[in-house]
Amino acid sequence: MLTFHIITLFPEACESYLVSSIIGRAIREKKIAVKFYNPRDFVTNKWGKVDERPYGGGPGMVLQAEPFLKAVKKAQGKKKFETYFFDASGKQFTNADARALARKGKDIILISGHYEGVDARVQKILKAKKVSIGPYTLTGGELPAMLVIDAVSRQVKGVLGTFASIEEERISSSEVYTRPEVLSWKGKKHRVPKVLLSGNHAKIESWKKGKAGR
Repeated sequence: MLTFHIITLFPEACESYLVSSIIGRAIREKKIAVKFYNPRDFVTNKWGKVDERPYGGGPGMVLQAEPFLKAVKKAQGKKKFETYFFDASGKQFTNADARALARKGKDIILISGHYEGVDARVQKILKAKKVSIGPYTLTGGELPAMLVIDAVSRQVKGVLGTFASIEEERISSSEVYTRPEVLSWKGKKHRVPKVLLSGNHAKIESWKKGKAGR
């Protein structure tokens, strides 16, 4: 079973998402599993302190390497799993990456930083792959971790109702419509495109591809 190991200071930030909808069902049906490791559980000081001021100066606090390395060690046990380190400067995570990870079916470690980031030695020591979910900076790595779990999990057989819905490639899919055929809103009528009601599958596919390419 594909298992995601999340290294995070804030597991509660992820838990509500993981019990809901398709991902929650996949976990309950043991199609996938998610485990959390809190670096605070691996500190030796009595305050649970995991951050320090950055060398060289700068704003904010940096998360210390040792608690994160110990958390990863706990997650790995005697095995060595593929490890990902979220960083805005990393390679953007794509649908192709999600498919590849789902096909491998091996455990994945996701390191979620916070504050001004994790001591860079963590990524270097673990040789973790730097990945980004987009050209912007977030307050923490928990949201990127959820995005990766979602993208990979939906590629796992049995997680979605049918594999056909995956191959629709929703990442680049066209506009979608459902009933009613005519929607009345604020005095205007908004109709479903006629081609979708035509029953002509060739024309419908052509229309979808045209919309997806915009």
